[in-house]
Amino acid sequence: MRRKIYDRLLQWKREKNGSTAILIEGARRTGKSWIAEEFARNEYDSYILIDFSKAPKRVRGWFDEYLEDIPTLLQNIQLHYKKQLTPRKSLIIFDEVQKCPRAREAIKALVENRTFDYLETGSLISIKKNVQDIVIPSEEESIDMYPMDFEEFLWAMGNEVLMPYIKSQYDKKKPMGEFHREALHYFRQYLIVGGMPQAVAEYAASRDFARVDAVKRTILRLYKNDIKKYAGGATARVSAIYDAIPGQLQKKEKKFVLSALKDEARMREYDSAFFWLEDAKIANICYNTTAPNIGLQLNEDRTVLKCYFCDTGLLISLAFGARGIVTNEIYQKLMFDKLEIDEGMLVENVVAQMLKASGNELFFFSNYDKEDAENRMQIDFLIQKELVTSRHNISPIEVKSSTNYTLTSINKCIKKYGQNLSTPYVLHTNDVEIKDGLTYLPLYMTPLL
Repeated sequence: MRRKIYDRLLQWKREKNGSTAILIEGARRTGKSWIAEEFARNEYDSYILIDFSKAPKRVRGWFDEYLEDIPTLLQNIQLHYKKQLTPRKSLIIFDEVQKCPRAREAIKALVENRTFDYLETGSLISIKKNVQDIVIPSEEESIDMYPMDFEEFLWAMGNEVLMPYIKSQYDKKKPMGEFHREALHYFRQYLIVGGMPQAVAEYAASRDFARVDAVKRTILRLYKNDIKKYAGGATARVSAIYDAIPGQLQKKEKKFVLSALKDEARMREYDSAFFWLEDAKIANICYNTTAPNIGLQLNEDRTVLKCYFCDTGLLISLAFGARGIVTNEIYQKLMFDKLEIDEGMLVENVVAQMLKASGNELFFFSNYDKEDAENRMQIDFLIQKELVTSRHNISPIEVKSSTNYTLTSINKCIKKYGQNLSTPYVLHTNDVEIKDGLTYLPLYMTPLL
């Protein structure tokens, strides 16, 4: 499968020329190992992949024993894996490097040696047990890998032309016209299948939602097992949050209410559990900001948050699979918007997923004023543009899952803070439109913001 991160790796290889290693970090089953090996096959004369989830004890031990003798370490690796590598033309992959912290620490000496290039992959990289006894090498660059985005999904479906047209219409702020329905149909497929590569591959091959769901449920079981295995003293709190995500997103304002977990629960008890899920890339956390002004983090209120699942396809399997599987009937109803539920949960989650994958930090704006109704507003997302124009660089975003909606909050926001805002957006199921100071975009244009 074609993934955009490949170009990032190619840029690293060309620009750094072995002066740094690169770490691909992401949630489990996002395709880190696959892309690492695909890159190695295509861009190097030879490579060795060391999978630390399977590597024998003696291989792990070499990173302690020969840290001061890099030539011997490299020789032993080649002898064990029965592969001859070529200086400056070969790559060594440290797969699941979090399972061998000493190998990650050895990156400094290996890079300084300059014999080969080094690529690491890992999940749960920052878990205390994985870093407590090592020095993180400054020679290590890091890039995040997310589930497949909408364009990558289109590629997997064999459509290479639709997204360029979507981009051109977005740039011109012109309607998609007769191609809007086609794009929206693909988007609904993406919404319910999700972006986990195995699920997408199964859907591309079979178009069988039951088989896709079975793939997704395997991934969910893996996540649950990881929580039990790695969350340590926070296991109960992490599990409670994980299980509560669908129900919390079903609420009107989507804000996570801690009292649903335990009476009189406080954020100070659960902040580390939210951090664990975010650090594991299982959840995307969206924090409230107290004012929609430049520098959203300066006004961040971390006691009020929304907790989205990393992949909306997985969220569907988690939310609707009470009996262990989501039936084809449910998937068909979801596909054609016939399921009698408020789809706001799914649509807002996929928008968060797409914004995050595009490099945005997630913020929302919630202001509850008991005395002045004009100050009460709930803005789904705020994004910070890179360029500050004559206006500030904060764009408010409202997300609408149906064709019938009101825009009370965003109009209040514009009225009160308009002089400090960049373009306000409404993401909905209809086509592109600019009206009354608002830019209306179809949901599938979210990654372009």
